[in-house]
This record gives sequence, structure tokens and C-alpha cells, in this order.
Amino acid sequence: MMPQQFTQNDAKKFLKRGFDALNRKDFKEAGTCCQLVLKYLPKTVDAHFLIGLIGIESRDWGTATRAFKNVVSLERTHVAGWAQLARAFVTSGQYSNAEAALLKAAALDCDDPVVFDAIGTVHSLLGDQNQALAYYDRAAKASDSAVFELSRAKALIFLGRLDEAGVALDAVLAEKPEAAQAHWMKSRLGTVRSTDHLMLLEALVAAQTCTPADKPFLHYAIGKEYEDLEQWDAAYSAYEQGARARRAEVTFDESAEETMFTALAETFDKEWFQAVGQGNPDVSPIFIVGQPRTGTTLVERIMTAHSDVGSAGELQQFAMSIKRLTGVTSPKPMTAEIINEAAGIDPAALGSMYLETTRALRPTTLRFVDKMPVNYLYVPLIAAAFPNAKIIHVTRDPLDSCFSSYKQLFADAYYHSYDLEEMARHHVRYRRLMAKWVDLLGPQMLEVNYEKIVEETEINSRNIIDYLDLPWQDECLNFHKQSSSVTTASAAQVREQAHTRSVGLWRRYEAQLGSARKILARNGFI
Repeated sequence: MMPQQFTQNDAKKFLKRGFDALNRKDFKEAGTCCQLVLKYLPKTVDAHFLIGLIGIESRDWGTATRAFKNVVSLERTHVAGWAQLARAFVTSGQYSNAEAALLKAAALDCDDPVVFDAIGTVHSLLGDQNQALAYYDRAAKASDSAVFELSRAKALIFLGRLDEAGVALDAVLAEKPEAAQAHWMKSRLGTVRSTDHLMLLEALVAAQTCTPADKPFLHYAIGKEYEDLEQWDAAYSAYEQGARARRAEVTFDESAEETMFTALAETFDKEWFQAVGQGNPDVSPIFIVGQPRTGTTLVERIMTAHSDVGSAGELQQFAMSIKRLTGVTSPKPMTAEIINEAAGIDPAALGSMYLETTRALRPTTLRFVDKMPVNYLYVPLIAAAFPNAKIIHVTRDPLDSCFSSYKQLFADAYYHSYDLEEMARHHVRYRRLMAKWVDLLGPQMLEVNYEKIVEETEINSRNIIDYLDLPWQDECLNFHKQSSSVTTASAAQVREQAHTRSVGLWRRYEAQLGSARKILARNGFI
């Protein structure tokens, strides 16, 4: 029985205290307040909602999912609960559940900009940047604050609308000059020619008032601008500080990755490939795979300049389809459990599910490109599901590849990239795995080298289009004039012609890359 002294007013006071603690990132205090309220009032919706928010902020997606399920179970019309549940689902790899929760949220009346922003984020994570922007626009219009302009800027950058993104970021910074993520995004909109913004970034770091979550954004922005100004030592120092700050926020389980790579190579061998059933005969998919920051976007732009080829962006749907058919839920793209279950998937069913779940995201062209780099993990499954599909593996100089990832701040992926030695060891595992896939597939997969593309663009572009069994079009050499969206960290760079400025860039940092170079050399990749 609830003690008489604990009333609804008491619950409100503790919940206010809990929300205030959440805003300070004091998750322990916020959680304690929730537990006290729920001890006496277990059906208090706001307490469950606050627990869900704590789960999101602390990246405990299991807790977040359970809490938001409680919210919508207690109040079926709780639109914010459905929106945040969709976010928790999509982040933890439960894509079909995310889509169902998203439909529930979208069907309810709402004028809350926070809800619009959450729905937009789910659409973005599902790969639909246009729909994401539509909800971000609604969030911005419904709010008196410029805070939601940050989400708009992300979507605008993906869609290639860089000038509009700059305006949105300026609005954020006018309201909140210390907004670290906005500064980072602003630094990436183009090549920096002066130290004006750089000095502001340095001052923000020197003030020592930024949160641990802000530090990576500021350091990576500083590194990028010093690199633009060709101050290489200062750039490396900033990147190193940024990587160290980011590593403190995330965890990379290298032994689990080693186990996964071994399981992939042993499971999807020639015996499996020869015995697997008949896949879907559709010829429309083109998959570009490889490491991030290796020229995958450049290859995509060359192909999508052709009138018969369109971009679907970096789709999550192949991994989603594997998880749906196996019933395995995981925020990781691949695990030993998924590998074991995936070996028994009907390839025709896998291909059909992928086509169905990408239907709304694909262009109307005869062929479409899925440029999700991490799909390299699934190459045998892709080839089995689509025996007539084209698979292009983009390679780059190992040290340029490793350092290019190291100096990039990723959202929620590539956690190995925040330590140079871990990055190098990952690269070795990746290249050895790809060598097995090349041996397995033969001419079904085309390997393309970034350095060769930028040095001899026309010859290599013609080779790519020929591999696609398409007639050559001169527009493929004018890929930089396209206005279509680019869901990648390269969104600003691909608006220019192919260049060799990044070839051999690692040599500017040769003294600092010694340990990574030794690992690559010892394993025969230099």
C-alpha cells in the first residue's frame, strides 16, 4: 500500500528533480528519482518515460526499449513514447519493430518539436533523408529555439544543400555559441582559408567548460581546419586528442571482431557457396563495399551520373533483412550468432525481402546503388541472394585508408578507428577477409582502386560502366555536377572534380604513424 505521505505532488517534485539531473547528465540521480516514484506509483507514465530517456542518453538501449514499451502500454496515445520507442528499436537493430512504432507515432496528433525531431532521426537512421528533413522542418517551425536547426543541417548536408546547411548552423551558433557539434559540422562544409573559426574553436577548448561528449567534436574540427591550412603537426595533435576523447565515450571489443571475422571466413566458404540455393534473379542492385573514406562515394557518383543508375544511399536494409529472417536482434552489423543463423537463410527470400524493404528508398532508374561500406561483411550472402547483381569493392592505400578513418569522427560506427594500432589490425583482418571473398566470387565482384580512379579517371570510369553492362555516357565524367543526396562524411567533397590531393596524404604524418605502419608491413600490406 502506498504510504499516505507520498502523493502525486511528491511524484511531480521527484520527477522534476530527475529531469533536471538528466539535463546535467547525472544519470544516477535521475534514476534514483524514477525508482522512488515507481516504488509507490508504478504506473506513473512520466517516470517510465524518464527512464527511457536515461537509457538513450547513457546508450543503454535495452533499458530504453523496455521503458518506452511501458510508456505506450500504459498510454497507447503517447506519441513521444512511440517516437522514442522507434528510435530505441532502430538503434538496437530491431528494424521491423522500429517501422511499426514509427507508424504509430506518425498517426497521432502532435505539435511537439522534440517528437518531430525524434521521428526525423528514425527516418534518417533508416536511410530516408528526405522524409527525415520533412520532420526536422516541422520541428524547427514548431519551436522558438534554433536548436532543431542542427538536425536540419545534418539532413541538408546529406542532400547536398550545403549553403542552406550553413545558414542552419549559423542559426544554431547564434543562439548557442558553444554548440560543439554545430562547430564541427561547420568546419566540414568546405576548405578553410583563414584562422577565424579555428581561433574560436581553440578558445572553446581552452575555456575547459565543454562536456566530455563535446570534446571530440571540437578537437576533430580543429584538426580538420589545421589540415586545411597545412599545419600538419597541429592537425595531428588535434586528431589525437579527439580520438582519445571519443574512445573514452565508446568501447571496441577487438577479440569479438577477431572471432567474427574468423567465423565469416569459415562459414561462407566454397562448399557453402556451391550448395546454397537459387537467389533472386533481379539485376537492379549494385553494391559498393569497402572501408569508409576510401573513395566509395566517388565511385558511386561516377555510376549515378549515368541515366540508368540512381543512388539509394547507404542502406541498412541488407543487414536488416538478414536479422529479420534469422530472428536475431543486435545493434551490431554482424555477430557470430548471426553468422551461424544466416548460413541457413533461403537466398531467394533474402533477396526478395531486401527488395521489398528498399522499395520506398530506391530511385526509379533501371539500376540502383547501395553504398553501405560495411556490406563487405555480407558479400557471399549478397552474391547468393542476387546472382545477377554487381558488387564493387573499393580499395585504397592501406595507410591512407587507416589514417583517413582515424581523423574522421563517426556517429555510431567504426569504433576501431579511434586507436591507430587497432585501426591497422582491423584493416589487416578486413583485407584478408576480402581476399577470401575475391577468391570465392571471381569475376562476379569488381575491385576498384581509389588512387587509379583519381589519377586516370576516364579509363577507370569506363571500366566501371562496362562492368555494369551499360553503354558509356560522357556524363559519368561530370559526376561532380549532380545535385542528388550523399549520405556520407564526404558530402561536401564530392561536389568537386576528382583530384589527387588525398593520395599519399599519410606521408604528411609519417612520423606519427610509425606503429600503424609496422603492423601493416608485418602483415604484408605495405
